[in-house]
Amino acid sequence: MEYSTTPRSLVLEVAIKEAGYEPGKPRIHDVHFHVAEGELLGLIGPNGAGKSTTIKTVMGLLKDAKSTVKIAGDPPRYAYVPEQPMFYDHLTLWEHLDLAAAAFGMEDKRFKEQADLLLQKFGMEQVRDHLPGGFSKGMKQKMMLMIGFLSEPDVYIVDEPFIGLDPRATKDFLTLLDQERQRGAGILMSTHVLDTAEKICDSFVLISGGRVAAQGSLADIRSSAGLPDASLFDCFDALT
Repeated sequence: MEYSTTPRSLVLEVAIKEAGYEPGKPRIHDVHFHVAEGELLGLIGPNGAGKSTTIKTVMGLLKDAKSTVKIAGDPPRYAYVPEQPMFYDHLTLWEHLDLAAAAFGMEDKRFKEQADLLLQKFGMEQVRDHLPGGFSKGMKQKMMLMIGFLSEPDVYIVDEPFIGLDPRATKDFLTLLDQERQRGAGILMSTHVLDTAEKICDSFVLISGGRVAAQGSLADIRSSAGLPDASLFDCFDALT
């Protein structure tokens, strides 16, 4: 897929001086990056490197953070897809979507059109009126993705989206991501699936030890690692 080379507006700007969970004990330092319209930025790094702390800071969930985050829209519009599915035991899949639509302020007609489309895309039509407590992990993850895609925001923040998805669901997810990028949405995606990230991401932020070890295009990451022809996995190994 080719995208326009015309300069694009920024939909997410992040400048984190430091952030953590306790006063005086920062977990990350000097993390700066931005995401443009239609850009997919991969946030990568070892376990415990600071990826989750970065995402929580971006969403304003940490009070012990010295940071500036700008999200496009008035009011800012973003969707968060968590790694661990979260749901209400007493609400069906459709009721979860309906509740999310109400929170997003979607018109009823638009909600039904979009929800029906997503149910079809992810092959979940037959369980629309079922309780998610009986879903497999992959089905629960699909529900999280559907809720995220429902409102068509300016920014997506997606945490480990491939966990639990079968190959078909992964393909459907990537197709939807590509459509949203063409619409102009920017995507910040944290993932450990480096072979897929190498294929789909425009740029990367590699965090190690709470700091940015390298960032930019794959060519930039290779340059930082001193491995001009290496895979993202090999660069990750060298830099962390």
